Amino acid sequence: MDLTSPRTIRDIQDKFGFTFKKGLGQNFLTSQTVLDNIVEAAEIDGGAIEIGPGFGVLTSALARNSDKVVTIEIDERLLAVLEYTLSEFDNVKIINGDILKLDIKKIIHEEFGDKKISVAANLPYYITTPIIAKLLEERLPIKNIVVMVQKEVAHRMAAKPSSKDYGAITVLCQYFAEPSVVTPVPASLFVPPPKVDSAVLKLKILDEPSVKVKDEKTFFKVVKAAFAQRRKTLLNCLCASFPIPKAEMSCMLESMDINPSRRGETLSLDEFAKISDTLTK
Repeated sequence: MDLTSPRTIRDIQDKFGFTFKKGLGQNFLTSQTVLDNIVEAAEIDGGAIEIGPGFGVLTSALARNSDKVVTIEIDERLLAVLEYTLSEFDNVKIINGDILKLDIKKIIHEEFGDKKISVAANLPYYITTPIIAKLLEERLPIKNIVVMVQKEVAHRMAAKPSSKDYGAITVLCQYFAEPSVVTPVPASLFVPPPKVDSAVLKLKILDEPSVKVKDEKTFFKVVKAAFAQRRKTLLNCLCASFPIPKAEMSCMLESMDINPSRRGETLSLDEFAKISDTLTK
């Protein structure tokens, strides 16, 4: 069964009376080359977790290249479909649930023991950021996260300071991981085709955060404040979130050789860490 074939996808739809739900971001990949790129980038060593299997096209590729795959699908209608399309594999476990509500650390421990696993997914675009944030912030035993996301989002997560794509999500990703864009994926390679092009993003999880900070909560509060109003200066953004007089905040920034009139998108992670540590009580 060639799950990358549009004809196969249509046949499965007919067999199960399945209709795509736009609200769940259901767009199924039809490129074997892109699948191979995802599997290679994931560097699977033992096991993998997949999010949003759809008809199982990526699941199949992962199952052929790993000891075990746990795939998480929120749409109950797809359970019977997956039982059918993945029937040849005895190393795949399907969990029906919402990735944002599941205890992923518990699932990894129960299914893979102490092994570090890889995560691979064709993420629904409407919840890309919350899912990636959850996987990073929960400090799971993961070595790589390889996800299909909207092209602009992939470039945003891998962006450099002083670029238009650099933002709070960039800092979050680069605090926990080393991001890179694996390959672009045009909309024409999906059924049904989405309205935007995509890209495969790899997040290589760091053993330790890229910068050391006294308090992570303060660090991310500083980051959020700096990008809250991009047209405003760093000084004004910070004063809006921290109860410190403007003159005092200005002196503090200048003492770190950070011009108060700069904007958040020009700051490096090291500079965010400096500001955070100074503000940490």
